[in-house]
Amino acid sequence: MSGQAGGRTREEKLEIGAIVWQQLPLLVALVLLWMLLWGTVSWLSVLSGLAVAVVVTRVFYLPPVELSGRTNVLWLFVFLGIFLWDLVRASFQVAARAFDPRGIRGNAVIAVQLHTRSDFIVTITSVVVSLVPGSIVVEVDRDRSILYLHALGARTEADIEKVRRDVLRVERGAVRALGSRADLRRLDA
Repeated sequence: MSGQAGGRTREEKLEIGAIVWQQLPLLVALVLLWMLLWGTVSWLSVLSGLAVAVVVTRVFYLPPVELSGRTNVLWLFVFLGIFLWDLVRASFQVAARAFDPRGIRGNAVIAVQLHTRSDFIVTITSVVVSLVPGSIVVEVDRDRSILYLHALGARTEADIEKVRRDVLRVERGAVRALGSRADLRRLDA
């Protein structure tokens, strides 16, 4: 039993530690959600939230979210700033279209091939694109990293290409802010 302590090898302990660190953000988020639902911050709400979070993650098991372990704070602020700008700009554009007496013409469902293969970045990209008024992700092809989205006012090929460029810009921002080094290399290629 050389190389083993407590019945586990060093590699097994490192793997268990990595899984715990990957699951920790999810547990913290669930505990925070629990405290928001109860509207109080107390030891009881933290402990009961932790118990509920552990039960939820064990009963409703999902594969662990693989975070990149890399956060570029500068690019994160740039990404959030661009997102907020897009949110305000698109809100006014959609409002103008809603009050246009001619109505909204030329909608399209568009497929956008993403560069990344990371579920984390694909999810961030699809959520951000869906939150900006005027487009919504209707399907995600996870295996091929393709987003299918419905876009308002896409009448011409140029409009469709602009929507694609906007989605790829969101993906690029998410990768620069939170993506792995492999995602960055894929983006630069």
